[in-house]
Amino acid sequence: MFIYFWDKFAYFYLFCILLSIVATVHILNSDSNPSFKIAWLIPILLLPIFGGLLYLLFGKYRVTKREKQISAAIQRQWRKAGTAVPNAMEQLEQASPEAALHARYILRASGTPPYDHTETEYFPIGEAMYAAMLRELESANKFIFLEYFIVEQGVMWDGILEILERKVKEGVDVRVMYDDLGCLFTLPHGYVKALRQKGIRACVFNPFNSILSPRFNNRDHRKICVIDGNVGFTGGINLADEYINEFPKHGHWKDTALLLRGQGVWSLTTLFLSIWDMTTGDQDDFTQYRPTLSPEEIPSDGYVQPYADMPMDSELVGESVYLNIISRAKEYIYITTPYLILDNETLSALKLAARSGVDVRIITPHIPDKKFVFFLTRSYYEPLQKAGVRIYEYTPGFMHAKTFVSDDQYGVVGTINLDYRSLYLHLECASWLYRSSAVEQIKQDFQLTLNSCQEVGSFGPLSLPKRLFLSVLRAFAPLV
Repeated sequence: MFIYFWDKFAYFYLFCILLSIVATVHILNSDSNPSFKIAWLIPILLLPIFGGLLYLLFGKYRVTKREKQISAAIQRQWRKAGTAVPNAMEQLEQASPEAALHARYILRASGTPPYDHTETEYFPIGEAMYAAMLRELESANKFIFLEYFIVEQGVMWDGILEILERKVKEGVDVRVMYDDLGCLFTLPHGYVKALRQKGIRACVFNPFNSILSPRFNNRDHRKICVIDGNVGFTGGINLADEYINEFPKHGHWKDTALLLRGQGVWSLTTLFLSIWDMTTGDQDDFTQYRPTLSPEEIPSDGYVQPYADMPMDSELVGESVYLNIISRAKEYIYITTPYLILDNETLSALKLAARSGVDVRIITPHIPDKKFVFFLTRSYYEPLQKAGVRIYEYTPGFMHAKTFVSDDQYGVVGTINLDYRSLYLHLECASWLYRSSAVEQIKQDFQLTLNSCQEVGSFGPLSLPKRLFLSVLRAFAPLV
């Protein structure tokens, strides 16, 4: 076998070289972010025999024919569902043309409109959200939808599961969807069957079969809970014990979430159903799950616009929403993020805002969950600080919250980290807020959290080897 391969090696070598050339041409002519292009061109040029093969396996998401058909069916449901619940786009355009620019982009890019008559409640810590979630789950009469990146057996999940089992017996439609890679080490193999035996409709997103799959990196990082179409939760909190500080995995776990009650929950419902149907092949009638609360029952609390970001298209919704807030800020931007691995567009926008006199502050963790990623995060401090951005680290432990708040008007709470995986590879979701009570709550929480942070000063001049190492890390950051 070895002798045969050696005789044919010249042909194999020629094939790999041609494949690398084709990959290089494709990368240069693609509409990918320049950082991605550089990150892939370096290994292809350094390893021309294997670089093209690696790019073929991992470099590009390809939508299958079946996925296109399912996506088309979902889009038809979107159009049908779009008129099922009145939205507030026209009212927002009249109230604030500038805010309407933000909302109009999200509507066109993600398909979800802004809503009024939606009560918002911001949770500054996982324990508070968990208590509220248990209370709302107990009130379910029609359906419960759960979609989470991580589910782990323990105090948090066991408390939720006990309610789900009871609700199934009461005739409630209970559905649970979790990401297979996210739960690879947190749930027993075949756990989805155990849930089904309890009467829970369960499915696994993107089953983990091999790291050689081109879809290996496309994970469902979303966190969505919908109850009867009237109440919804989203944010950074997964269903595992560290998120409610049942044990100190990385010190004190700081995370946030948002509760919606009213018309805006409709978007969270349709976001869940769209991925559920894509994963299972079901074709739900979305309109059967619309809110039953009338607008008159919910007082107006500003505007809320839940939205999704998916790798199946070329639209970077999550990053674009962040860039809109950064570029239009006039007084301040406060950001919390567990990872700070920025592409050139976001880095430049933050630096420009700070140099323009905007008070830009960012809180990151002090105790990391991944040391390599933490070291990469810190490599971005210096260029930001030189531009006037103030950076803090959360000293009690791990900052997992993903929030933006700006100018007492705009806020975002969701699942979208400031790193390449969230912005380019994962399925994500968040809620854009304008002049809702949650905006002030996010700001107050940020200011209070600063009391538990230390502002990061200069690390001093770095040695040449460290600078070289950081330069290499930054070059490959899109692949981390």
